[in-house]
Amino acid sequence: MPELAEVEFYRKRWHLAACGKVIRAVRVNPQARIFSRPGLASRVRRELGGARLVSSAAAAKQMCFRFSNGGWLGIHLGMSGELRVELVGYQSGKHDHLVLETARHALVFCDPRMFGGVEWSVGKRTPRWWFRIAPAILSPEFTAGVVAEFLNRRRRAPIKAVLLMQERFPGIGNWMADEILWRAGIHPARLAGELTNEEVARVWRECRRVCRMALNAIAGKGDYLPPDLNVGIPDSWLFWHRWEDGGRCPRTGVPLERATIGGRTTCWSPGRQRLASPPGP
Repeated sequence: MPELAEVEFYRKRWHLAACGKVIRAVRVNPQARIFSRPGLASRVRRELGGARLVSSAAAAKQMCFRFSNGGWLGIHLGMSGELRVELVGYQSGKHDHLVLETARHALVFCDPRMFGGVEWSVGKRTPRWWFRIAPAILSPEFTAGVVAEFLNRRRRAPIKAVLLMQERFPGIGNWMADEILWRAGIHPARLAGELTNEEVARVWRECRRVCRMALNAIAGKGDYLPPDLNVGIPDSWLFWHRWEDGGRCPRTGVPLERATIGGRTTCWSPGRQRLASPPGP
C-alpha cells in the first residue's frame, strides 16, 4: 500500500510533468469503483477538460490537484494505485481508470484492485473531503502529548496496530510502522498502554524522523520518470531486509522475525525489540 512518502512521490510526478499545462482531453473508466459518487466519472470528464493544472498538495495517503477552473481533483491510491506519466498518444490499459492528456503527456491513474478513490469538486473554497485528513505528523499539532493521549485511549491494542490508525498517524502504513518501531527499539506486539513515558517519546520522535527521511529518500527526486520508486532508501534501513525469509537486522545482524500482528504482516528484530512475555490471544 502506498504510504506518505510514496504518495508525495506520485504527486510530484504528475505535478512536474503537467503544472501550468492545459488538460486537452480526459479519459475515464465509468465502471471503475474508484469514483466516489454516481455520475462523478462523467463530471470529471466534462468539467476537467480545458482546465490548466495550477497547484497540487499531498497529505497522508491522499493528493489534491487544483485547476484553473476552480476544480479540485482528489486522489487516494488505496492498496495498489499509482500515478504514471506516459507520452501523449498512450493507449489506456484495463487498470487505467483516469487519464489526463496534455500536449506532451498522458497522466495515468492506474489501480488494479480498485481500492483507491477519486473526488472532484469545483469552487473557491477547499472542499470538505480534503479537511477530513488528520494533522500531518510533521506539523506542530503532532506533539508527544497528543501521541501519549492517543496511545492511552487504545491501551489494549498492540502498538503496531495503533500506528496504522490514520486518525492520528496519517500516512503511516505497514513498512513505515515497522521502521518506526525498529528504530525506537519497541516490539510491535507490546500493548500501547504498557509503554513508558520515555518509550512513548521515542515513538513520537521516530514517527517524525522516519517521515522526514522517507520523504527525502523517496520523494526528493527531481525527475518525474524515475526508474525505481524506492531507489533512494539506504541499505541501513529495515526496509530492504524485512520482505523475505533470511533477512537480518542491519544493526545487529540477528535474523529478523515476522508474524501477523494487528491483522498485518509485521517484521522486527529480536536483538533490538524484545517482548517480556508472549502477546495475548
